[in-house]
Amino acid sequence: MYPSDGFLELDRQACLRLLATMPVGRIVYTRHALPAVLPVTFRLDGDGAVLLRAPAASGLACAVDGADVAVEADELDAAAHSGWSVVVIGRATVVTDPAEHARLRRLGPRSWAPSSQEAFVRVEPELVTGRELAGGRRPYEAHHRA
Repeated sequence: MYPSDGFLELDRQACLRLLATMPVGRIVYTRHALPAVLPVTFRLDGDGAVLLRAPAASGLACAVDGADVAVEADELDAAAHSGWSVVVIGRATVVTDPAEHARLRRLGPRSWAPSSQEAFVRVEPELVTGRELAGGRRPYEAHHRA
């Protein structure tokens, strides 16, 4: 049941299931002491960590390595006034282990703008929150009927 504000808070597992359905989201980080938001391709690793792939020359990997960041993805239906949004907050680290880098080149997120030198960033999910907006359609239930 939805509370009177129309939003249903989702538990961690529901958030991760929804996040796993999306190939693109946004990363929120600090750049030059100011908030920055960029679209990113991502996928979830088996342990729930968010894996990002970016051109090494883009500067994103350097900017987020060792920093706390947020990764957000959503699916919204403006006509039905419904949708969901999930936010993962955690420490970002650039993958430097050669074996892990090779694994992610095979299985990690696909880049929409491939580069000859790519970096992988792993975001450990310390805080996972999500909300679903009540409307004509209930996206979480539509994706995951029992």
